[in-house]
Amino acid sequence: MRDRYPITPERYEQFTKIALALLIFIVFTGAAVRLTGSGLGCPTWPKCTETSVHSSLTTHGVIEFGNRVLTFLVSAGVIAAALGAYLVVPQRRDLRYLGWSLPFGVLVQAIIGGLSVRFQLAPGWVMSHYIVSSILLIWAFDLWWRSKQPVGAAHVVRSDRSTVYLIRGLMVLAGVAIVLGTISTAAGPHAGASGTGEFVGRFDFWGLDTLSRIIHIHGYVVTALGLGTLYAWWRVRKTDNAELTRTLVLVLALLASQGVLGIAQYQLELPAEMVWLHVALATLTWVGFVHLRAAAGPLRPRDEAHPAPATAG
Repeated sequence: MRDRYPITPERYEQFTKIALALLIFIVFTGAAVRLTGSGLGCPTWPKCTETSVHSSLTTHGVIEFGNRVLTFLVSAGVIAAALGAYLVVPQRRDLRYLGWSLPFGVLVQAIIGGLSVRFQLAPGWVMSHYIVSSILLIWAFDLWWRSKQPVGAAHVVRSDRSTVYLIRGLMVLAGVAIVLGTISTAAGPHAGASGTGEFVGRFDFWGLDTLSRIIHIHGYVVTALGLGTLYAWWRVRKTDNAELTRTLVLVLALLASQGVLGIAQYQLELPAEMVWLHVALATLTWVGFVHLRAAAGPLRPRDEAHPAPATAG
């Protein structure tokens, strides 16, 4: 089949880029479903209602059903990326496992989304939905990144070991910030069903202070993340890894924007539009940290005196 329908590496990279973009976009629309109060616009799953696969012509029903329809477009994109990994010439066996991780992740997401609806948007299920999306974005980014890299270890950019460890540590801290952010949302006023009137439970393990405490803890973690990222930029700014330096600048800009937006939305008592923008920027920031990890490169051997030449741009 590869002989009849060969795909160039450049064309396959486009496939993976589209898959990554679709997976980011559906996170944006999923957040919009929640923040418009449309999470139970389709009150059951896999059908939209007990008697129909589509929604009634109500605003919240159409929003939720539209997001479900978008899943089919995302599925088509990730399946194309998975199948395309078998058609690339020259062969790239390293892309195949990552390629098939995307349809698997979308399937898991569909199941979690269905369970979220069946359990009336219970906070734990909704949190899982976003966290699994974040993991799926790692796989999608790695597939795109590998697809555009030349074959062979000689072309791999390798930062010094301490820089690689620093960047990986920052990515872990970013993951902690993501989890704390989802807990904040799960304790906040946007339960996801305000438009359809259903009751949705919220986290209240610290009573009335739960939301305030979680937001402050989240803020401390993000502050540490920002300072650590600033230190990483200062450390690598004069190295020959231009990709890593540029990405650090971009991530710092996103973190600064997030800080300003986070303070503003807290002072304004969490308006839905600002929370959506906060989620969207958080998603892009997370992708930025995934990019940092890739740009830093793999750990080089301890006995390697100098990093390999930085040829990726």
